[in-house]
Amino acid sequence: MRMGLKHQWLILAGLALGVTVTNGFARFSYGLILPAMKSEMEWNYAQAGWLNTSNALGYIVGAVITMLLIRRTSPAFLFAFGLITTTVALLATGMNAALWWQTLWRILAGLFGAMSFSTAGVLAAGLFPNDPRRNALAIAILFGTGGGIGIVLSGAMLPLILDIYGNAYWPMTWIAVGTISVTFLPLSLWAAIQLRTPVQAESKAKILPIRRMIPQMAGYAGFGLGYIVYLTFLSAWMTEQAANYGFITLVWVLLGLSICISPFVWRPILARHASGLPLALILTSIGVGSALPVIWPGTFSLLISAVVFGLSVFMAPSAVTNFTRQNLPPESWGPAISLFTVVFAVAQTLGPYGAGLIGDLSQNIGTSLLVAATLLLFGAIIAL
Repeated sequence: MRMGLKHQWLILAGLALGVTVTNGFARFSYGLILPAMKSEMEWNYAQAGWLNTSNALGYIVGAVITMLLIRRTSPAFLFAFGLITTTVALLATGMNAALWWQTLWRILAGLFGAMSFSTAGVLAAGLFPNDPRRNALAIAILFGTGGGIGIVLSGAMLPLILDIYGNAYWPMTWIAVGTISVTFLPLSLWAAIQLRTPVQAESKAKILPIRRMIPQMAGYAGFGLGYIVYLTFLSAWMTEQAANYGFITLVWVLLGLSICISPFVWRPILARHASGLPLALILTSIGVGSALPVIWPGTFSLLISAVVFGLSVFMAPSAVTNFTRQNLPPESWGPAISLFTVVFAVAQTLGPYGAGLIGDLSQNIGTSLLVAATLLLFGAIIAL
């Protein structure tokens, strides 16, 4: 379908708001709400990490379902269906405090979020088919700015709500992010309708060169293991360091703003390199950002950490999507991105609960941040 440049960028905005819901809200808002939930329910770190692990378990199921359906179902339909159901899951999370209810809806938010998130990359990859630089920027904006908006809104809103009304008000924070997600639906669903392309016939898809893709997949697994620890436990660690809600808000907003501008920082590297180098550089930056506040304690290092981590964290999916686009034919993009998503989903499942156990054993969640940084750096080496 031929469309004007403004039309293409408006479609990208709709897709990016979808990522705001499935990533910024459904996956990462929990890190801001966790200290209040942990306090109210008297959880240990392993229990607190479990809810993000359950979200990641759902993400695995959603990634596998997407990988199976992508050859027979339109990516636009999967994106729209996943987005609507993720929004419902966010609203439902605030309806009941019971652990079984929380676990159920965290799983479903992960499952439906994976369907929408992985197909968003497939849709964006086809927006500028004949312009590699603009295409690289579009993919980076999708994951970076889309997720960053969610972090900024969550960081500016949720700590303030909890500061004013107290920890017992945490269910309403889920209702708040769910309500905002509802307002994003019209533009996102419109964007999906504009990209309703015919499904690729299964016989046209080529066999993926998996052996040659293994280092990139292993590096992406390192990303899944490591990045989630920072976003799950950062607020809890800051609370342990006696940080007030105002400073927590500042750090998260700075983190989110850094994520929003990250596409423009990484655009030249993503457009220029088809190898594993972009992912390796991104993982190194995420690892440094994760370790910095523990190695060099203080408010200034936390601010630097937020910037370094934020400028890199959502660029890992961009690197993998761009790697796929530059190395594989268009008919293989959907299956390849779905495979990367499954690898990532399995890895990130282990992160939150494992980090929680380490935090309980060491009596310091900062130890978990250091372990996560080590895994990220190891993933960077493999990606090279």
